[in-house]
Order: sequence, then C-alpha cells, then structure tokens
Amino acid sequence: MKKTIDSKKLTLSGMFLALALVMPFLTGQIPQIGSMLCPMHFPVLLCGFFCGGPWGLLVGIIAPLLRSAIFGMPPLFPTAFCMAFELAVYGMVAGHLYRLLPKEKWAVYVSLVCAMILGRIVWGIVMLVCVGAEFGMAAFVAGAVTTALPGIILQLVLIPAIVIVMKKYVEG
Repeated sequence: MKKTIDSKKLTLSGMFLALALVMPFLTGQIPQIGSMLCPMHFPVLLCGFFCGGPWGLLVGIIAPLLRSAIFGMPPLFPTAFCMAFELAVYGMVAGHLYRLLPKEKWAVYVSLVCAMILGRIVWGIVMLVCVGAEFGMAAFVAGAVTTALPGIILQLVLIPAIVIVMKKYVEG
C-alpha cells in the first residue's frame, strides 16, 4: 500500500518553517530578546496544531538547525541543537494531543500547556547532557521560565486565539 503525502500539510509545514526562519528577525537577531520572546516557537506550535504531530516534529527539528546553518543564529551548539529537541516536542505534543482531545476550545489550551511543559523539560535534559553539571536547576529555571516569561505569556494568549479563529479556514 503506497502512502501519499498530504500536499496541504506539506505546504503549510513549509510556510511554518519559513516563518520560523524569519520571525527571529523581528527581535533584531539579539539573543537576549529572542530568548525572551521565543519567536521560533510560535510557528512550530502552530504547525503541530494545523498539520499534526509528525509535521510539527519535523519543523521543530529542522527550524533551529537550518536557521543556525543559514544565519548563524542561534549558535549551533548547544543552543540550536538543544532547541531542536525542545521544538520537536512542542510540535509533536501540540499536534498529537490536539488530535486526541475533544474538538473543544479548552483542548487548544491543554495541548499547548502540555507541549510547553514537556518541551521545556526535554530542553533541560538535553542541555544537562550537552553542558554537564554546570547546567543546574537555577540555569534550567532561568532558561526555561524566568527569561522566557514574556514569550510564554504571548504563546498562551496568541496561539489559542490563532488556532481557534483560523481552524475553520485551514480545515475548510
């Protein structure tokens, strides 16, 4: 049995990947602002919601690595490497949970929050493996929560609004 690729999901995934590559320019390529606003996270999460977990996973892996290769930001190791794991989990979990849960508005929030928590935990584990003992709990909390708080708030406000409003147009 031959499996075909859904051209709509492929096209949308390409668009979300392109957005992940260009959205950090909104932060002026300043790492501190990028760490605060998390501009690459938005397209990956949206890809998971609109295209499904596997597509979100692929875009999540590719986006930081490709952006690092093309623009030099984020730095490949450990930043882009660890982000690839984090964003892959974001896209996969958001898409997978959203497909499993009832088609209610609250499901967007549950899927998003679970994806954000699991993605940050995976990021912390990969950072610990890559950097070693110098990456402790204080560094995890600072990187996963404190520094990224503005981006987390933006994600919690904007992602559900976009998904709820746009879902009928994308599925239609």
